[in-house]
Amino acid sequence: MNASIAIQVLPKVNGDEETIRIVDAVIDYIKSTGLNYFVGPCETSIEGDYDELMEIIKECQKVAVKAGAKAVSAYVKINYRPEGEVLTIEKKVTKHHQ
Repeated sequence: MNASIAIQVLPKVNGDEETIRIVDAVIDYIKSTGLNYFVGPCETSIEGDYDELMEIIKECQKVAVKAGAKAVSAYVKINYRPEGEVLTIEKKVTKHHQ
Protein backbone atom coordinates (compact mmCIF):
# COMPACT_ATOMS: atom_id res chain seq x y z
CA MET A 1 0.00 0.00 0.00
CA ASN A 2 1.80 3.07 -1.23
CA ALA A 3 -0.94 5.70 -0.91
CA SER A 4 -3.87 6.90 1.12
CA ILE A 5 -6.44 9.54 0.31
CA ALA A 6 -9.11 11.45 2.13
CA ILE A 7 -12.03 12.57 -0.02
CA GLN A 8 -14.92 14.86 0.77
CA VAL A 9 -17.67 14.90 -1.86
CA LEU A 10 -20.03 17.87 -1.81
CA PRO A 11 -22.94 17.46 -4.23
CA LYS A 12 -24.72 20.59 -5.45
CA VAL A 13 -28.30 19.83 -4.37
CA ASN A 14 -31.10 21.37 -2.34
CA GLY A 15 -31.39 20.19 1.24
CA ASP A 16 -29.52 18.12 3.75
CA GLU A 17 -31.47 14.92 3.13
CA GLU A 18 -30.58 14.97 -0.58
CA THR A 19 -26.94 15.66 0.28
CA ILE A 20 -26.90 12.70 2.67
CA ARG A 21 -28.56 10.40 0.11
CA ILE A 22 -25.96 11.21 -2.56
CA VAL A 23 -22.99 11.05 -0.19
CA ASP A 24 -24.27 7.65 0.99
CA ALA A 25 -24.25 6.48 -2.64
CA VAL A 26 -20.62 7.56 -2.93
CA ILE A 27 -19.73 5.75 0.30
CA ASP A 28 -21.48 2.62 -0.99
CA TYR A 29 -19.29 2.81 -4.09
CA ILE A 30 -16.16 3.16 -1.93
CA LYS A 31 -17.25 0.11 0.09
CA SER A 32 -17.68 -1.85 -3.16
CA THR A 33 -14.01 -1.34 -4.09
CA GLY A 34 -12.91 -3.78 -1.39
CA LEU A 35 -10.22 -1.40 -0.15
CA ASN A 36 -9.73 -0.47 3.49
CA TYR A 37 -11.61 2.74 4.29
CA PHE A 38 -12.76 4.86 7.22
CA VAL A 39 -15.83 7.10 7.13
CA GLY A 40 -15.49 10.26 9.18
CA PRO A 41 -17.96 13.09 9.70
CA CYS A 42 -16.42 15.29 6.98
CA GLU A 43 -14.47 12.93 4.72
CA THR A 44 -13.71 9.31 3.95
CA SER A 45 -10.18 7.90 4.02
CA ILE A 46 -9.16 5.07 1.70
CA GLU A 47 -5.85 3.27 1.39
CA GLY A 48 -4.36 1.27 -1.44
CA ASP A 49 -2.40 1.56 -4.67
CA TYR A 50 -1.91 5.13 -5.92
CA ASP A 51 -3.23 4.54 -9.44
CA GLU A 52 -6.29 2.68 -8.17
CA LEU A 53 -7.05 5.48 -5.71
CA MET A 54 -6.84 8.10 -8.48
CA GLU A 55 -9.47 6.15 -10.44
CA ILE A 56 -11.67 5.97 -7.34
CA ILE A 57 -11.45 9.75 -6.92
CA LYS A 58 -12.73 10.24 -10.48
CA GLU A 59 -15.49 7.66 -10.05
CA CYS A 60 -16.74 9.18 -6.78
CA GLN A 61 -17.68 12.34 -8.62
CA LYS A 62 -19.42 10.37 -11.39
CA VAL A 63 -21.36 8.36 -8.81
CA ALA A 64 -22.60 11.59 -7.22
CA VAL A 65 -23.82 12.90 -10.57
CA LYS A 66 -25.50 9.57 -11.43
CA ALA A 67 -27.25 9.75 -8.04
CA GLY A 68 -28.74 13.13 -8.93
CA ALA A 69 -26.23 15.88 -8.22
CA LYS A 70 -26.25 18.60 -10.87
CA ALA A 71 -22.60 19.31 -10.01
CA VAL A 72 -20.13 18.14 -7.41
CA SER A 73 -17.09 19.51 -5.63
CA ALA A 74 -14.53 17.10 -4.25
CA TYR A 75 -11.80 17.96 -1.79
CA VAL A 76 -8.98 15.43 -1.77
CA LYS A 77 -5.89 14.89 0.35
CA ILE A 78 -3.27 12.50 -1.00
CA ASN A 79 -0.46 10.76 0.88
CA TYR A 80 1.82 9.01 -1.63
CA ARG A 81 5.05 7.16 -1.03
CA PRO A 82 6.34 5.66 -4.29
CA GLU A 83 9.02 3.66 -2.49
CA GLY A 84 7.55 2.09 0.61
CA GLU A 85 4.42 2.08 2.69
CA VAL A 86 2.28 4.89 4.06
CA LEU A 87 0.91 4.85 7.60
CA THR A 88 -2.29 2.83 7.82
CA ILE A 89 -5.66 4.15 8.91
CA GLU A 90 -5.46 1.87 11.95
CA LYS A 91 -2.12 3.30 13.06
CA LYS A 92 -3.46 6.83 12.67
CA VAL A 93 -6.83 6.60 14.42
CA THR A 94 -7.40 3.37 16.40
CA LYS A 95 -6.07 4.80 19.65
CA HIS A 96 -8.64 7.60 19.41
CA HIS A 97 -11.64 5.28 18.96
CA GLN A 98 -11.25 2.85 21.87
